Amino acid sequence: MELSELRSQIDAVDKELLDLFLKRMDLTEEVSARKREGRIPILDKQREREILARVTEAAGDRERYAYHLFTTLMELSRTRQAELLGLPTRVGREVEAALAGGSEVFPQTGLVACQGVEGANSQAACDRLLPRGHIMYVKTFRAVASAVESGLCKFGVLPIENSSNGSVRAVYDLLQDYRLHIVRSTRLHIRHELLALPGAKQEDIQEIYSHEQAIGQCGKFLSALNGVRIIPCDNTAVAAKLVAESGNPHAAALSSHSCAALYGLECLNDAVQDSDNNYTRFICVSKDPAIYAGASRISLILATENKPGALYDVLAKLAALGVNMTKLESCPVTGRNFEFIFFIELEASVKEPGILPMLEEMERSCAAFLFLGSYAEI
Repeated sequence: MELSELRSQIDAVDKELLDLFLKRMDLTEEVSARKREGRIPILDKQREREILARVTEAAGDRERYAYHLFTTLMELSRTRQAELLGLPTRVGREVEAALAGGSEVFPQTGLVACQGVEGANSQAACDRLLPRGHIMYVKTFRAVASAVESGLCKFGVLPIENSSNGSVRAVYDLLQDYRLHIVRSTRLHIRHELLALPGAKQEDIQEIYSHEQAIGQCGKFLSALNGVRIIPCDNTAVAAKLVAESGNPHAAALSSHSCAALYGLECLNDAVQDSDNNYTRFICVSKDPAIYAGASRISLILATENKPGALYDVLAKLAALGVNMTKLESCPVTGRNFEFIFFIELEASVKEPGILPMLEEMERSCAAFLFLGSYAEI
């Protein structure tokens, strides 16, 4: 049989499949009506297991393909039922409030909390996220969160991940503790240099100051040094300022090129970081939920039940709607053996058909679920 004939037969089968799929979805809608009348939960795990057992047994050596097909069908069915039933959920209320709190244009001004001092990477991120914002510098990430949560500042800017060192777990903890909302994000190319007082030489350096993230990003360079103390501090710009004010020719800082000019230091070495492909992602957070025009990213924190297939059930919901996941990272839950929470980011808008019902179904099926925000990245 020619390839063209085979394709014609496949087209005919596809039409039959579509007709049957639409008929199945019609029946799904009738099922949702009966469930509403009887106040029956959407998920019936026992029935789903029975269906999967039946179809995989009938599929013979193609059972794994049949399993994935029917898993997707049932996921679509649950999503449609949730959409029709319109059951109240926390994420539904949060998204509704966020859409009401947003606007067509992201604010260009406002008091914004930023960790560090002038010259910090967070300050550069502030300037990009809020070009005419008024920066209030604080000492710690927690102080940023506290300033926003208390209403002292309208916005806060925090680093959330680095291309070399991964997520900033402390910031994820703060987002949960203070229930802050992500309203925008940006990526900065980070380049560290070894800075010291004018006239200092690299071979005479005895101590190097910097932030822990920068120290981690320059690990190869630092490990090759002998007898040099590595001293963590609050911020790379704080490190540069500390060295400048110390007057110590044996001290240096891992900091940015802009900090050299800002604090009167000289660059001893501009090839200290492990990778030139070094980016840090910063988020802008607010106390009140807000979704602004152009929001195309969604950030979540969730926990699944500690059982086989639990994470797959979450991922199946994304696959069923063709949603691209740009981040999936697990983090152990403190004090619990082999239990994890997951940081997830999606390329999607809450205004797209099916996205909000999918999030609501996630909330219902997950042991814990936190919607961090829907926002644009610039």
